[in-house]
Amino acid sequence: MSGNRKVTMGLLYGDATGIGSELVAKALQNQDLFEDVTWVLIGDERVFRLGAEIANCSLQYRKIESIDQIDPNEETTWLIDTANTDPLTLPLGKLSAESGKATGDNLTLATRLAQNKKLDGVVYAPLNKGALYKGGYQFEDDIHLLASLFDYKSGFGEVNVLEDLWVTRVTSHIPMKEVAQHITKSRVLEVIRFANVILKKAGFTNPRIAVSAYNPHAGDSGLIGMEEIEEIIPAVEAAQQEGLNVVGPFPADTIFLRLKENPFDCLVSMYHDQAQTGMKLIGFDKGVTVNGGLPVVLDTPAHGTAFDIAGKGVANPGAMITAMKLAVKMVRE
Repeated sequence: MSGNRKVTMGLLYGDATGIGSELVAKALQNQDLFEDVTWVLIGDERVFRLGAEIANCSLQYRKIESIDQIDPNEETTWLIDTANTDPLTLPLGKLSAESGKATGDNLTLATRLAQNKKLDGVVYAPLNKGALYKGGYQFEDDIHLLASLFDYKSGFGEVNVLEDLWVTRVTSHIPMKEVAQHITKSRVLEVIRFANVILKKAGFTNPRIAVSAYNPHAGDSGLIGMEEIEEIIPAVEAAQQEGLNVVGPFPADTIFLRLKENPFDCLVSMYHDQAQTGMKLIGFDKGVTVNGGLPVVLDTPAHGTAFDIAGKGVANPGAMITAMKLAVKMVRE
C-alpha cells in the first residue's frame, strides 16, 4: 500500500457478548494493517479494554470526543467511546437484547460517519442477528439494516470472499421451504449482473462467473425438478447474450471441485448453505462477508459471534485481519 493516500477506517467489535472485542485486539497487533491506514475504534471503551484483557495483549489508542479531532498524520489508533455497553452487566456467550441494541447503534453511527465522508470504510466484528432483532433492529440480517440507512430497497446483497473466490447467492437468510419460489429467471439474472458489477468494482476486468444448479444433479433433465430448465438456464443464457462471462448451472455437490481444473472468480449459488458450507471448509479462518451494492465499503468476518468460546482467549483473528485488509483494498480500488 506504500505510496497510496492514507485512508481512515472505522473498526467495531460487533456484539459485545461474543468474540468480537478479542478479535479486534488481536488483529491490531498486526503492524501490516497500519500501512497508510488510520483505524478509528467505535464502541464502548470498556468492551475494547475487556477484549484486550481476554486476548492478553495491549491496545494502544487515543480517546476523542468527535471524529473531527483525528489528526491523520499522527501514527496512532483513535477511539470514539459510545459508552453504551457495560460488559459487567452482560455475560459473555449469552444472547442479549441490550448488546444487540448497542451493536446496532454503533454500526449506525459508523455508517453515518462514512456516509458523511468522515470515514472511508467500516469493518465490524461478528454480530448476532437474533440479538439485533431483540434489541429493536428488526431486519432479517445486517445488510438489510445497512441498506435501510441508505434508503436502498434493492440492488444490494451479501458477497462472501475467500482469497480470490467471491460468492453471492440468489436467496440468503430465509427458510428453506421458501427458497424454490424465489428461484426465478429474473432474480437469477439480477444476481448474475450484480456479481459482475461488484467484481468489476473490486478490480476484476472480465469476471468469470459460475452458476450453481438448485436441484440434485442439476435436475437430471427435469426428472428431479424443473428450476434449471425453466428459470436458471434461461437466466444464464440471457446474461451471456448481454456479454457477461458466465457459465452453468453446475451441480452444487461438485462445483467446488471444478475450481481445481477450471478456476472462476465468482460463484452464484441458489441458497445460503449451498456455497457457505464449501467456503467454510476451504478456509473458515479467512472468509469475509462484503456488503455489496452499497455506496460505502462495509465488511465483516464470515463467521459468527462464537458464543461457545467467548472470553476464553482462543478466538482466531484470521478472518478479522483479512476483512480489514480487504476493506482497505476495496476503498483504494
